[in-house]
Amino acid sequence: MTIAADITDPDLSAAVLAEDMYEFDDGPAVSAVSWGAIIAGAVAAVATTIILLLVGTGVGFSMISPWYGAGASAATVGVAAVVWLVVVQWVSSGVGGFLAGRLRTKWTGLHSHEVFFRDTAHGFLAWSAASVAGALIFASVAATGFSGAARGTAEVAATAAGGAAQAGNRGQGGNSTYFVDTLFRTAAPPADGDKSDYRGETGRILVTSLHDGQVVLSPEDRTYLAQTVAAHTGLSEADAEQRVDGVIAKLNDTATKAKQVADAARKRAAQLAIVSALAMLVGAFVASTAAAIGGSIRDEY
Repeated sequence: MTIAADITDPDLSAAVLAEDMYEFDDGPAVSAVSWGAIIAGAVAAVATTIILLLVGTGVGFSMISPWYGAGASAATVGVAAVVWLVVVQWVSSGVGGFLAGRLRTKWTGLHSHEVFFRDTAHGFLAWSAASVAGALIFASVAATGFSGAARGTAEVAATAAGGAAQAGNRGQGGNSTYFVDTLFRTAAPPADGDKSDYRGETGRILVTSLHDGQVVLSPEDRTYLAQTVAAHTGLSEADAEQRVDGVIAKLNDTATKAKQVADAARKRAAQLAIVSALAMLVGAFVASTAAAIGGSIRDEY
C-alpha cells in the first residue's frame, strides 16, 4: 500500500496508523500441503504394489517345482524375488509420486524453485504415507498368523510348563545325577543290564560333555562308553571305541553344520534388510522426482 499523505502532521498520524493496521491484513494463509493429492498418490502406490506382488508371486510359483531337480534353484528364486521387490518399490513409488504432483492444485505467484520444492515434497509425503500403510498391512497379517500360533501354543501350555519344570530340575541336579552314575560304574558293564538304564546314562554323559556346542569326552567317559557299547553289542572293545568316536564326530559335525546354516541365514537376513532399506531410499527419490515431473506437466498444460 502506498501512502501519499504527509504523516508528519500530528493530526493525521494517528488516523493513518490506524488505517495501516487494517490495510495490510492479507487474509488467512493457504496451506502449502495438498493432502488430497498426497493421499491419492499413496493409495495408488499401495494398489500398484499389491498388483505387482501378485504378479511376482505367480511368476515365482511358475519357476519352482515340487520335484527334485526340476524348476529353478532356490538361489535363483531368491535373487529373482529380491530384484522383483526392488522393482515393485520403484514402480509403485513412481506412480504414487507422479499422481501426487500432477493432482496438486497449481499455485500462482510463487517462484519456480518454490514450486519445484513443493512438488518434490508432495511426492516424498505420498511415498511416506504408502510406506506406513504397507507396514501396517504387513503388521496386521503377521499379527493374524501369530494369533493362530498363540492358540496352538496355549493348547500345550501345561505340557510346556511341566517340561520347563523338569528342565529346571535337570539344570539344578543334572550334573549331580551324572556324578552319581560315576559312583556306581563297574569295571565291565553287564550285557544283560536294563536297556533304558544304560541308554539314559549314555545320554547324561553326552549332555554333561557338551561344551560350546561340541561334545568333548573325557578319557574316563570315552573308555566307559566303549565298554558299555561292547557289552551290549558284542563288539570288541577296539571296535566299540571306533564306534563311539564315529558317533561323537557325527554329533559335532551336525552341530557345526547347524551353526553354519544359522550363520548363513543371519547373513542373508542382514543383506535383505540392507537391500530393502536402499530400495526404499531410492523409491523415495523416484517418488519425489516423479512428483516434480508431474507438477511440471501440470503447470505446462
